[in-house]
Amino acid sequence: MRRVCFLLRVRPERLEEYRERHREVWPEMREALRETGWGNYSLFLADDGLLVGYLETPDWDAAQRGMRDREVNDRWQAEMAEFFTALDGRQPDEAMRPLTEVFHLD
Repeated sequence: MRRVCFLLRVRPERLEEYRERHREVWPEMREALRETGWGNYSLFLADDGLLVGYLETPDWDAAQRGMRDREVNDRWQAEMAEFFTALDGRQPDEAMRPLTEVFHLD
């Protein structure tokens, strides 16, 4: 199982709304994430807008491809894009770049 961690940045003026939107993630979005291999998925948000994502998946590339093929993901990414900075024209899920793991303790 691969552990994946990524960073994004939420616009400071949109932090509370971003938190609110994630209190009620659409059931079909949750289902799509599970079905495409996004396990133990968490998002952590700092007061300055730094967003840290963590998930475990058997295949990161397949998990991303699987979500790209889901209509619900297209709708979710389109709605979430306005919350982020520095996407350079990409959807948020396209801007996720895994960090290199340098230490792990079981």
